[in-house]
Amino acid sequence: MLNVKDLTLHYGQSQILHGVSLEARPGAVTAVMGPNGVGKTSLLRAIAGRHPYSGGTIALNGKPLDHLSAARAAQSGIAYVPQGREIFPLLTVTENLQTGFACLPRSEHRIPERIHDLFPVLEQMKNRRGGDLSGGQQQQLAIARALIARPKVLLLDEPTEGIQPNIIKQIGKVIALLRSEGEIAIVLVEQYFDFAYGLADEFCVLNRGEVVLSRPAKAVKREEILARVSI
Repeated sequence: MLNVKDLTLHYGQSQILHGVSLEARPGAVTAVMGPNGVGKTSLLRAIAGRHPYSGGTIALNGKPLDHLSAARAAQSGIAYVPQGREIFPLLTVTENLQTGFACLPRSEHRIPERIHDLFPVLEQMKNRRGGDLSGGQQQQLAIARALIARPKVLLLDEPTEGIQPNIIKQIGKVIALLRSEGEIAIVLVEQYFDFAYGLADEFCVLNRGEVVLSRPAKAVKREEILARVSI
């Protein structure tokens, strides 16, 4: 389980997160929602070791992560799919996937067939350069690369942004499958309300860097969530 407790974060003199707490358990999707600019991406970046946080704790399966770097966070089992995907445009699809080997022992440097089962288009385009793929294909590649490292926690930042509807549907099916397998804790930051609402087991709604609602999906009505994220 991922446990974030009383997290604070600053950019220079500006405080972005104010005592944010969040739990994400294996086999569940925790949807982090809220209006633009409230700290959702900053929260994921802190968990992923991409930005130092000022206070609070982040622990994975009871073990404090203690301000790890991005590399150490990845080695601990946290995979991050950022906005913008950050695929390597001049590398082939296969080479992009192979960059996910960095956290694995050499004996495990192979692309599992499961990756191509989840994202068949990547097998079809394995020799194409990443920069030649459509936005939806690049998003699939970014998620697949994150899964190569066999993460305990998968952080997804706006995975539907700029994606065509048929690929949004496919990505939703992949997330639902990963959840059903019960091994990965998934933290989803998403502005597409229906997509997030349909997948979430837990909601964490932020506003102005603070948690204004934290509740299981079964214990909150759609209208209440929608009202909170529309503020």
